[in-house]
Amino acid sequence: MSTSNVSNVSNVTPGGTTTIEPGMHTTAERRAVVNAPGAAPDGNWVIVTRGIKRDYDMGGEVVHALRGVDLAIGRNEYVAIMGPSGSGKSTFMNMIGCLDTPSAGEYWLNGQLVSTMSDDMLARVRNKEIGFVFQTFNLLPRSSALQNVELPLVYAGVPSKERHQRAMEALESVNLGGRVHHKPNELSGGQRQRVAIARALVNRPSILLADEPTGNLDSNTSEEIMRVFEELSTRGQTVVMVTHEPDIAAHARRVVVLRDGLVSSDERRDAFVARIQGGGSVHETGTVGT
Repeated sequence: MSTSNVSNVSNVTPGGTTTIEPGMHTTAERRAVVNAPGAAPDGNWVIVTRGIKRDYDMGGEVVHALRGVDLAIGRNEYVAIMGPSGSGKSTFMNMIGCLDTPSAGEYWLNGQLVSTMSDDMLARVRNKEIGFVFQTFNLLPRSSALQNVELPLVYAGVPSKERHQRAMEALESVNLGGRVHHKPNELSGGQRQRVAIARALVNRPSILLADEPTGNLDSNTSEEIMRVFEELSTRGQTVVMVTHEPDIAAHARRVVVLRDGLVSSDERRDAFVARIQGGGSVHETGTVGT
């Protein structure tokens, strides 16, 4: 999708005053929490990274994928993370998804210092705190929507009655209450992605982490999925979305762009949209901490 299609959704009032949307924090608040090494963030923060670095040894050559990323995401925020190839975007997503550990720096997830945890501890935190949504839906083809959503609860040992109730609630939260017994091949692409979102929500995670969630969808269906994320955010779900599409990123309330392993820009939606519509490049250095 082209940058010319970026949705002009703004949080500027008719009088011209920029407002802080629910769940958003000021620049000073974010800087204060990332500039306090060793201190546990308070309950207002779900993700805090301080000087996160990730190095890889590639046959004797060290690749610096992340060079010191400072980022704070508050509870109930809806944030998009962008970046060109080689920016460190995928590495950072793996880091905040507890799929990898940093070479240096701190990562706090929902008040827990996860950057020093063992693999087993990380797996437990990951299963409890993070709901993943991927570009490919990863649904079991012979199972119904309800059974697919119940699956994480089966692994967690949740009793059958509670499993059924929570899966139904998750499907209803993405407006699929009338499709619970349909199998994936009986659902549209958008409906299948909504089943995947419901499955990510069923464990009641602290964050919903979506990796290119519209990559396999057409434009109209992509807008449908973005409305689902917006509704979930409005209800208080923290959403972090990784995407390379500016018009998809513009649905988030805040857009963070990585470049060369560092935060290149960190802007509220209206500032990001204005910059792109003004002819600026997505990946050029913008404002950090607006």
